[in-house]
Amino acid sequence: MEEEMGEGVGDGVGDVVRVGMAELVGRVRAGEPYGGYAELRARADVVGVGDGVVAVLGFGEAEKVLRGGRFGHAEPEVIAEAGDPADPDVPVDGEGRVVRAFVFLNPPAHTRLRRVVGKAFTARTVEGLRPRVEELVGEFVERVVEAREVDLMGELAVPLPVTVIAELLGVPVADRERFGAWSGAMARAGDPAFLLPPGVAEAAAAARREFVAYFRELAAERRKKPREDLLSELVAGEGERLSEGELLVTLTLLLVAGHETTTNLIGNGMLALLRNPEQYATLGRDASLVDGAVEEILRYDSPIQLAPRTVLADTELGGVELQAGTSVLVLVGAANRDPREYDDPDRFDIRRPVSRHLAFGRGIHFCLGAPLARMEGRIVLRELAKRLPALRLAGEPERADTVTLRGLRTLPVAVG
Repeated sequence: MEEEMGEGVGDGVGDVVRVGMAELVGRVRAGEPYGGYAELRARADVVGVGDGVVAVLGFGEAEKVLRGGRFGHAEPEVIAEAGDPADPDVPVDGEGRVVRAFVFLNPPAHTRLRRVVGKAFTARTVEGLRPRVEELVGEFVERVVEAREVDLMGELAVPLPVTVIAELLGVPVADRERFGAWSGAMARAGDPAFLLPPGVAEAAAAARREFVAYFRELAAERRKKPREDLLSELVAGEGERLSEGELLVTLTLLLVAGHETTTNLIGNGMLALLRNPEQYATLGRDASLVDGAVEEILRYDSPIQLAPRTVLADTELGGVELQAGTSVLVLVGAANRDPREYDDPDRFDIRRPVSRHLAFGRGIHFCLGAPLARMEGRIVLRELAKRLPALRLAGEPERADTVTLRGLRTLPVAVG
């Protein structure tokens, strides 16, 4: 891997503390990477990790990158992804180029597409989903009480967000089981290319093609017979119509982002609470702490750990001169534990007065689904702490093998 990326920092980066690619990979892949992040941050807020590549660990520097300005995404606005652009199950634009999701675009294309999709995540829409989320959480409580021991990930953290986003889109109940497999395959390919194990990119491309084929057919049905769902609204356009390629890529994004982030928020949060049972008990006694608990979880063990950007114009960051074209990897998990921003950052504390964190990003790319993820997280934490006060870990959880999306594969719990 070091031979592929290079040990030093080449053209495009000024004087910088250098870190071998193997060292960086070892730290970000660690099950508990935060100690390694702290060691790197003690050396510099911005470190070079390859030819024309830097990693950002300091909160202030990370926030500057995420806010945009001289940092954004590489051009062109559409790129070829895995697969053959001639494949009918790969979304393309009018010129036959494979379409990218709007989160990987710069203005004005990003602005237009985000505005269209943003209509689905208004406060009114999110609030309208609350009763359904509460119902699903209640069903989980009944299952765990009856079974005494369950996997919280498989029984709640994974199916809850999938069900919510599927119902929002208008996906038939019988088809929703496939969403988890597609989403999981695509999420595993969300890491930078140098972190991907063999075969992961190919599996993600296959899942994406299946997903696109499915939604192309469902969108065609909605054009003929619209319903009261998000898919019908996106198909109709209501002033700004998406091309078919834009529609299909956006639906893929909504599935993966709307599912994986919330799943990891719930899993990481419940693990932190159950490892700190006094705080779990405190939350059960005082539901008013739930908002702060969710924000502390997002800071303490962020569901999204890495955010890639590209330098769009020559600039300075953390005392390092960066030229246009330099790749920047923001280590969100490291920034959210910067001791200059937070007192005793490695301590989990649901009473912490967290004024801000970077778990959902900053600027124009701030997570569109953040209100929905927060709502689901608050209901899960509040209801479990209140209704299952004796809940405890029933074994060692298993971490997922992804890095960008940090979460759990299993979380065994039992009613005490």
